[in-house]
Amino acid sequence: MVEYLASCHCGSLEARYRTALPVADWSVRACQCAFCRAHGALTTSDPAGTLAFAARDQERVHRYRFGSGATDFLLCRECGVYVGARLLETRGHFGVLNTRALRPIPAGLPEPALMQYGDEPPELRAERRTQRWTPLAMPTL
Repeated sequence: MVEYLASCHCGSLEARYRTALPVADWSVRACQCAFCRAHGALTTSDPAGTLAFAARDQERVHRYRFGSGATDFLLCRECGVYVGARLLETRGHFGVLNTRALRPIPAGLPEPALMQYGDEPPELRAERRTQRWTPLAMPTL
């Protein structure tokens, strides 16, 4: 496993992403929802890896929910950067990382796949996320 560090611009919100996948094999996705497009988000996840979010000050973390309201999109209240998202399910806790928050951004990231999830029923969305997203390591936000 290799550990990659990510953070918002001011360093208040951080993430630790661990994966055994070489960077060239990462699944990089560009969701086409209005939120992800507005943030220029390019996300990745590895069901065999781990992801942990941390904050220096919990008051600076904004947990934004939209759509089905099942997922917390984690943004810094200070600098506005979207670092990743977390889903807390009865089947487990999972997350996705915005690769644009990686420090440094690793060379060789694949071109992102354009993703459309707008018509996906909520039960299929939850199933996809629990299968494709990265398990959250504890403790995490």
